[in-house]
Amino acid sequence: SELIKPYLGSKYKVTEVPKSLIFYMSKHSGPVNEIQWCPVREQSHMLLSASMDKTIKVWDAVDIGCCLKTYSCHSCAVRAARWSSCGRRILSGGFDSMVHLTDVETGKQIFSSKNEFRISALKFHPTEPNTFICGGFSPEVKAWDIRTSKVLRVYKAAIQQTLDILFLPEAREFLTSTDAVSRDSADRTIIAWDFQSAAKISNQIFHERYTCPSLTLHPEESVFVAQTNGNYMALFSAQRPYRINKKKRYEGHKVEGFAVGCEFSPDGTLLVTGSSDGKVFFYNYHTARIIRTLSAHKEACVSAIFHPVLPSLLATCDWAGEIKIWQ
Repeated sequence: SELIKPYLGSKYKVTEVPKSLIFYMSKHSGPVNEIQWCPVREQSHMLLSASMDKTIKVWDAVDIGCCLKTYSCHSCAVRAARWSSCGRRILSGGFDSMVHLTDVETGKQIFSSKNEFRISALKFHPTEPNTFICGGFSPEVKAWDIRTSKVLRVYKAAIQQTLDILFLPEAREFLTSTDAVSRDSADRTIIAWDFQSAAKISNQIFHERYTCPSLTLHPEESVFVAQTNGNYMALFSAQRPYRINKKKRYEGHKVEGFAVGCEFSPDGTLLVTGSSDGKVFFYNYHTARIIRTLSAHKEACVSAIFHPVLPSLLATCDWAGEIKIWQ
């Protein structure tokens, strides 16, 4: 992309809050569950989307704002999709209990596996590109090796569903957020795991009686944020014992049962989240104040993500199947 080239050699500049709509992309016929910019900087004009309409799409979301390819390897809703670190493959999982690794160019499946549960969360290991973790409607989370098509490790917890997976700095530990919230207990809402031993490090991280549909890591500081169904985001230390910061709460947006994602800007100054009323909220990370809200969508906005290279370029998606690009 000619637009990205000038930025490749330079350090990411300060993030500004986007003001205007550049592209409106509507080719999905069902809600969009997840979007992700291609992690390869030179190819970061490409945006990946996963939808309830059973498809995954790749878009040129920087230059022309149109769909480049559609992949229809799933027979049910696609709940999660992730780029591989090389940008040549897409990992996807859905309600058909299938996990596929698809070649971006040819559209062929390099790896496919049937699970005994519906998939709702997938993450590649940050430093081991052939390893990924998958979770879903099951008490178990699994680590897979793509080369052997085998399960490496099983992480067992007394839960019903894994909502999100987050690797912590250095990737020796990871978190799972779950829907294990009962009236008298809030343990197991967020669980920390040792990646190698599959041992549970802690299940007493978040004590409020809300589930956390998404987790995100700060790009520079050792902290993470959990989106909660209490209509606020909570801040935690990313080091043991993963204490909550009781002085900071990011509130004002609405979650209302949607899997609303949240993310930091690449420079770490802003925290951005969708909202069930279709808005996008921009918070100052340090003060937890709302800087601005953007009326982005008519339906629930479930994801808002900053571009990794271009300052202030933002992609959003919603429950009506729309994707929008803002600057």
